Formats: sequence, structure tokens, C-alpha cells
Amino acid sequence: MELTQVRQNEIMIIPDAQVVSVLGEECNGSKFLEANTKEVSFNHLKNETIIPVFSKDNELTIPHWKFIEATQDAILEAFPDHRQAQPNIRVSHVIKGRGPTAIGKPARELLPHEKTIYFERMAFLIKIEGVQQNVNGNLLDLVVGGVRAYNRENLYSKKSIEKFAIFVGYKNTVCTNLCISTDGFKNEVRVTSTVELQEQVEQLFLNYDEDRHLGELERFSKFHLNREQFAHMLGKLKLYQYLGLVERKNLFQVSFNDSMINAVSKSYFQDDNFKVGEEGLINLWNLYNLFTGAVKSSYIDSFLKGECQAYEFTQMLANAMQNEEENYFLIP
Repeated sequence: MELTQVRQNEIMIIPDAQVVSVLGEECNGSKFLEANTKEVSFNHLKNETIIPVFSKDNELTIPHWKFIEATQDAILEAFPDHRQAQPNIRVSHVIKGRGPTAIGKPARELLPHEKTIYFERMAFLIKIEGVQQNVNGNLLDLVVGGVRAYNRENLYSKKSIEKFAIFVGYKNTVCTNLCISTDGFKNEVRVTSTVELQEQVEQLFLNYDEDRHLGELERFSKFHLNREQFAHMLGKLKLYQYLGLVERKNLFQVSFNDSMINAVSKSYFQDDNFKVGEEGLINLWNLYNLFTGAVKSSYIDSFLKGECQAYEFTQMLANAMQNEEENYFLIP
């Protein structure tokens, strides 16, 4: 696996107004994460937001921008011969406050310097320049990133272990959908410092089997569902939500909700890149991208887990079809 290097003094400072066009994520109207998120710059996170603390001892949490810096440093250490792009950052759930000079003021009269904010949830990805693969006719960029959600912490207690989610995988340049495998994702990294966080990111790089991941993505295109099989699968996903615990026990565990299933159904007919073919067939690579596209509407603190589950679900379907095994989601 190859990644890219950019040392701290080589990173260009880009005005906030220019971030979107430079990053290139939003140029075609597509984002790696949607839902209720917005894009912000690294400079905004570092210089214009406050840092939450553990209230009982007033100890600092690890701020969002420190998480991003730790990831950048991990890339520098593990892969010193490559360059990394500017981080693409999306945030949600703004927490607003005010300084002591603003006591008693109506909100509409607050001056900019009297306002304080921080974002409860933050996701970012860093594209690795020059590391690109062609999979099933789509160009994929190698990316690294993570998620921080303060709602996973007990900020009303004393300082404790803090939790992060990190990933390494690929981003489809056609639609910005993420392609994340099980060994390229850690849903709960527990650390007490940025040094430990950097070590965990580096360890993730070492554990990621890039060749195996790409091979699985290629394999998805070898299997197809006709219209009846696709409808059967969607119906079983709908029914799965209402099965009893005993019935679910021996089935593949899924957490796709109705809105995601509906999004997949709509995209099956309307997605310009991955919709059903004229012959009524859709291969599992296209189906996988319909699911990862639907997952982009999840909240920040759950979307990575959904992206990984989309991969595992499609892999499960491919295995069942290849081995001609009976499967709850497929017509016998």
C-alpha cells in the first residue's frame, strides 16, 4: 500500500471561501457524507471553535483538529514518500455559547467576538495523492479519515479514555462513495492522548490488506441480480427489521433502516452510474454503490459503521451466490 507525504511547512493555507473548489469534493454536487452536515476548513476548527472539557476536573478533551493532525502525522511516519491532500472536513450538531460580556444580551444583538461554538460531531477524510485504482471501470482514490463524536463521551465526569473511529480505504471518484472493508476500519479506538491516537492510526495502516480489499471489490461485478431477485432482497431487508430475536439470531446482522432501503430502491431506477441495466440485471458492484450512497445520509457518528456493513452485506451475497448456498436474502 502506498500513501502520500506533505510536511507541515509544505501545506498551503487556503482561505475558507476557496476550500470547496480546491478540495474538489463538492464540484459535482456529491459529498462523501450528507445528512445534516456542512463543510468547514481546518483553520476554522483550530482557530474559531472552543475546546470542550470534562466538567468535573476541567481537563481538556482531544479537539477535532488535533485528531486530524495526529492522522496526518501517522501518514508522514508510516508512508514518508507520498503526499496527502488537504483534509475534507464535515461537521454537525453545533453547540453554541457566549462570553461573559454577553450576559443578558438578546441573541440577535451578539457581536462575533461574544459568540462561542464547537461541533459535537466531526468527520474527515484525507485523499492520498497519486494512489488510484481502476475497479470495475471506476477510478478509486486511496483515502484515510475518521470520526469524532463528543456525544460518545461523558463530559460531565472527570477526564477519562476518549473514543474515536478511524478508517483507511477507497473513495469512488464517480460519486464520492466510500469503500471500506472490515480490516480497514476501527469503530471505537480508545486513547488518552494524541500520541496513542497516532499509534492506533499507524497500526490500522499495517493491518489493512489493500490487495484483498480491491480483489473483493472486483469480484462483486461477477454476480448479478435480476429484477425479481432484487425485489426479493429488498423485501427481506424490510421484513428483517420486524423479526423476533430468535429468528434474527442465525441471520446476517443488518441495520439498514427504511429510509436507506427506500433510497436504494429509488437509485435502482434513477442513479446515472449504478442503476439497473436495460436487460433488467444489476451486478453486486453497482448494488454495493447504491447501498454506500444510501449510507451517506446517516448521522456522522454512525455512517462509517454503515459503510462497512454495506461492504460486508454485499460480500455475504457474493459468497452465497458463488457457493450456491441457501440465503435468507436471496431467492432459493
